[in-house]
Amino acid sequence: MLSGKKIGYCLCGSFCTINAALGQIEVLKGMGADIIPILSESVQTTKCRFCTPTGIIDRLQLLCDHAPITDIVAAEPIGPQNNIDVMVVAPCTSNMLGKLANGINDCVATMACKAHLRNSKPLVLAAATNDALGVSLKNIGELIVRKNVYIVPFGQDDPINKPLSMVADFNKVADTVLLALEGRQLQPIII
Repeated sequence: MLSGKKIGYCLCGSFCTINAALGQIEVLKGMGADIIPILSESVQTTKCRFCTPTGIIDRLQLLCDHAPITDIVAAEPIGPQNNIDVMVVAPCTSNMLGKLANGINDCVATMACKAHLRNSKPLVLAAATNDALGVSLKNIGELIVRKNVYIVPFGQDDPINKPLSMVADFNKVADTVLLALEGRQLQPIII
């Protein structure tokens, strides 16, 4: 289904969802995609109870045929080379959502997305944020209506204990990518 397609896959620092995001790289690879991994600065440097930078990089080396893009200088050529069919940000944190919604380009992840979007190709966001129904809601709303931006369906992950938190259904990343390549949004967005 994705044979011959190149996917930029940017991992940002919602560490409790990193393993789910990495699992989707396996799914996309199984569908024939060529995955180019991109690591945010926090993923490159943060060791926590969910993962370590070394563990993430080791797993990516097993899954991908490309070394991870880890700095702004390496991410910038994504635009002029125009060789990525779809960019996925999974997990996409509130920090990343805010930067994308407001045109801030100050890190490897935002540079990769900005460079990719200049080619009018799809950007798929798999949100994972504790304040999706709080301060991040305006940024999510801005991105939902933006051209070439597609949202992996998401919902509240713990409405009682974290009433503002929402997380993408990572099992829907591949379906969102397939439709985004056709210029369509997977529905419903809110699950």
